[in-house]
Amino acid sequence: MNAPAVKPGVPGRHYRYYDLLMAGFVTVLLCSNLIGPAKVCQLELPFDVPLIGTLLVFGAGNIFFPVSYIFGDILTEVYGFARARKVIWAGFAGMVFASVMTLVVIGLPPSPREPFNATLQPALETVFGGTWRIVVGSILAFWVGDFVNSYVLARMKVWTRGRMLWTRTIGSTLAGQAIDSFIFYPLAFYGVWEGSTLWRVAAFNWVFKVSVEVLMTPLTYAAVGFLKRREREDYFDIGTDFTPFSLED
Repeated sequence: MNAPAVKPGVPGRHYRYYDLLMAGFVTVLLCSNLIGPAKVCQLELPFDVPLIGTLLVFGAGNIFFPVSYIFGDILTEVYGFARARKVIWAGFAGMVFASVMTLVVIGLPPSPREPFNATLQPALETVFGGTWRIVVGSILAFWVGDFVNSYVLARMKVWTRGRMLWTRTIGSTLAGQAIDSFIFYPLAFYGVWEGSTLWRVAAFNWVFKVSVEVLMTPLTYAAVGFLKRREREDYFDIGTDFTPFSLED
């Protein structure tokens, strides 16, 4: 079978599903960062895992956060780096707004006339009151990691001439999630956790998130195939300006 011709997409087009994918990406991102980190889960494994043992401890958000990378893979694969860049900036703006809103809501004095506030205020502080290091680390790690993910996938698509989609979805996730994990955990917990614990948790979360990407590969293939057919687009980033500091198509 001949390799597909490598040609860029058409700039300035209107797409039927692009806005829906952007909304889905931002929703998953906000939910996994606001709801997921509040709960730490523990599972006992029937077998021993090197460096982990039989007790698996992880944040609930780690199950869903990799879904945002799948959205990023689909957006870059179908629509190209520049349009994925807009979505990343939308997610970044959403995370900043959510962090500011959280700070304001928690900081406002609760009314003593409402008895429910006596239990609500401590609960809000526990669930949403992350330290500034966790908040900054989370936003920065997402921003850098997602741009690395999109860049690697876009470049690999040109190198592979559009073949072997799995190599670039998994390869880009390996790079992006590594950057994400090894930015977030040192920024958020260096000096709080022991050094060995910090790097072990960072490494485990990297492997865990990449594993979710691997397991979701069939769904990624189905979504990419559907969108390429319906949108009549299969963008190759030839001559693309890969700066993250732009919103141009």
